[in-house]
Amino acid sequence: MTNKSFPVGFILLGFSEWPQEESVLFWIVIMLYLMTILGNSTIILLSCMDPRLYTPMYFFLSNLSFLDLCFTTIPVPQMLSNLWGPDKSITYAGCVMQLCMFLCVGATEGVLLVVMAFDRYVAVCQPLRYTTIMHRPLCWKLVLMAWLCGLMESLTQSPITLQLPFCSHHRLDSFMCDVPALLCLACGDTSATEWQMTISAVIFTMLPVGLILTSYGCIAQAVVKMKAEEGRQKVIATCSSHLFVVFMLYGTVAVVYINPKTNFTSTYGKFFTFFYTVVTPMLNPLIYTLRNKEVMGALQRVLRKGICISKSR
Repeated sequence: MTNKSFPVGFILLGFSEWPQEESVLFWIVIMLYLMTILGNSTIILLSCMDPRLYTPMYFFLSNLSFLDLCFTTIPVPQMLSNLWGPDKSITYAGCVMQLCMFLCVGATEGVLLVVMAFDRYVAVCQPLRYTTIMHRPLCWKLVLMAWLCGLMESLTQSPITLQLPFCSHHRLDSFMCDVPALLCLACGDTSATEWQMTISAVIFTMLPVGLILTSYGCIAQAVVKMKAEEGRQKVIATCSSHLFVVFMLYGTVAVVYINPKTNFTSTYGKFFTFFYTVVTPMLNPLIYTLRNKEVMGALQRVLRKGICISKSR
C-alpha cells in the first residue's frame, strides 16, 4: 500500500524497541548535547576573543564548531521529545525542514574538512607563503564555497527523496528524517534514487576523503624532512586530530549512505546515525583541544582575564 499524497506526518520508531531504556537514553542525550554546546561554544568564543588564535586554522575550526552545533541541534530536540513521551510522531513540514537542513549542514561540514586539510597542507608544505596564500578573503570564500556545496546538495537530494511513493504506515525506523530512513519507507521502485544517493555519497564522502588523504600524503613527506623535533611533533599532533575527526565522521556516514537497503544498514543504521549526529559533534572539541597547547593557553588567558575583571569590581 502506497500513499502518493502528502502524508500528514511520520512516526519515528527510533529506540522504541527498548521502552525501558528510553528514559535513560533521554538523560544521556541531554548530557551529550550540553557537552556539545559547551565544547563547541568555547572554541568559537576563544577564536573570537584571543588575538593569538586569529589564524586561518582557528577560523576554520570555529566554523566547524558552529556546524557541529547546527548538526546536532537539528535532530536532538525531536529525539528528546520522542524519548520522553509516548508520542513518536513528526509533522510532514517538520520532517521536510529536518531533512533539508540536515543535508545542507552535513554536506557543508564534509567540504569544510577538505578545506581544513588544504589549510594544513599549505601551512606545512608552503610555510613561507602561508600568510600570502591563506589570506582572510580567501578563507571567507572557502567557507562560503562549503556552504554553497551543502545548499546545492540539499536542493537536489531533498525534493527527489520527498517525491518517493511512501508506504501508508509512514513508520520510519530512525529517530530523525534522513534520506536512508525515507528510502527504506518507500514502497515503489527506488533504484534511480538509490543510484543518485550513492553518487552523492561518493561525491561528498569518497572524493573528500581522497583529497584529504592526498594532502596528508604530501604533509607526511614534508614531516619526514623536518629537522626540528618540536615542529614535527606539533604538526603530527594537529594533523592526527584532524584525521581522526575525518575518519570518525566519514566512516559512519559512508556505512549509512552508500547502500542504505542492506540488512546490516537496516538493522544498525540508526546507531551509526546516532553516533555521527550526537556523539561526534561532542567529541570534536575534545579531540582538537586536548593535545592543543594554543587552545588550552587561550582558555587559561580568558579565564584569568575574567577573574581579574570580577576582582576589580
